[in-house]
Amino acid sequence: MKKTGDDYYDSQEFHDMLAVYEKAVSTGQPVFMDADELSEIADFYQLQDRLDEAERAIRLALSLSPGAIAPLTYRIHEAIYNGDTQRAWQLLDQIVEKDDPDYVYDRGEILIAEGRIDEADEYFRSEFRKTPPDEYQDFVVDVASIYSDYGISEKAMEWMSRAKHEDTPDFKELMARTLFGLGKYNDSARLFSELIDTDPFQKRYWNSLASAQFMNEDYSDAIESSEYAIAIDPDDPDGLIAKANGLYRLCNYEQAADYYTRYLQQEPDDEFAMLHLGTCLINIGQTDKAVDTLEQAAQTAPSDSPYLPDIYQELAFACSEKGDTDSALLWLDKTDDLPCDHVQILAVKGHVCLSAARLDEAEHYFHEALANSNDTPQTLLRIIVSLYDNRYLEGAHKMLLQFFDIAGDNNTEGYAYMALCCHDLHRYDEYLHYLEKACQLNPRECRMVLNHLFPTDVEPEHYFDYLKEKMQN
Repeated sequence: MKKTGDDYYDSQEFHDMLAVYEKAVSTGQPVFMDADELSEIADFYQLQDRLDEAERAIRLALSLSPGAIAPLTYRIHEAIYNGDTQRAWQLLDQIVEKDDPDYVYDRGEILIAEGRIDEADEYFRSEFRKTPPDEYQDFVVDVASIYSDYGISEKAMEWMSRAKHEDTPDFKELMARTLFGLGKYNDSARLFSELIDTDPFQKRYWNSLASAQFMNEDYSDAIESSEYAIAIDPDDPDGLIAKANGLYRLCNYEQAADYYTRYLQQEPDDEFAMLHLGTCLINIGQTDKAVDTLEQAAQTAPSDSPYLPDIYQELAFACSEKGDTDSALLWLDKTDDLPCDHVQILAVKGHVCLSAARLDEAEHYFHEALANSNDTPQTLLRIIVSLYDNRYLEGAHKMLLQFFDIAGDNNTEGYAYMALCCHDLHRYDEYLHYLEKACQLNPRECRMVLNHLFPTDVEPEHYFDYLKEKMQN
């Protein structure tokens, strides 16, 4: 049976209990288990996305013990997930064991789900004051874990600071997750590395390490960590998406497309992955396939998906590549009522028209973008990049010089684009000058803009040094 990554659900003890349950169900025999055991089985089925079986187990648990806390907690989490906190409160009232710590956790979690963070924290603190000293540690760690699950990392760390340090995997993992949420990616990665030293076959640790490395822009290391998770479980969605994202950031679009495809075989409704797969396909010249993928993403994404504007933009780029300018503009029009950067959309419309040599329309959209921009230098840079992409090299070069004057001495952007522009114009002294500046000020932009000019094993901050050494040799 496929592993979940949870130590208990992957244990022989649990699988022995599960086998007894499944045998009773399959043969129509009575199930001699308590509500806690049946709730654990329901949780396991839910992790496995076997929702009908989870529902059967939890209904049985509630029929045997209507007021039991474990199955009602399952139902409360279900209601919270569905956004129905009113139902969650009703279920909480049905719990008989109101002196159980899980009742406190359920009540606090509903308050958090409703956005009543201060009220939840006051409630937790009032209950903490009633907690016997020998239960302090469990209480503060459990509350910290709830906050961490909801991404409220400051509160999670506040509660973790009340705990006595434990050199246990569970405590260390919670601390690592909390540090990750606080943006302390190096510290988080260090703890996950320590956990891996104690259990190198736990794919959850490898994926978490990959996430911390990715957020720290250590993309090569993130890919390597994800490969260990995939080696443990070749169909692990978290490992596959982590490797795909790392390859994408390194502009290795062909391999990234392969891993996004493998991930989507496991998670077929993820519009984020479809969006990035579509972008990869555009970059490797498979435009028709990109349009199909992105249209599927547009159909799959819920109406409130934060990725819809990006999906429509990528569809516009794909249609533009095919020479279908009108369709590209129609896709961009779909962003009118969406919360997004509408100045960016105007700049993209200008780019699409420029690609089709519809110069008057392009000029209109670019002027409108600048007029509506609160960040004129950034918008100007977008327009310059569009000029470069459409091979108006002299115009892009001239406007980049103007951009540097407008952006000021503290600006770090645009130098990689200027280096590329000078390279294509065969102005090699200028190319070296701007390449050196780009490497010093913005390695990230260097990787994105200039990676195709350098070997993949050269880090972007070393592009200039590599080229100088090559010239000397």
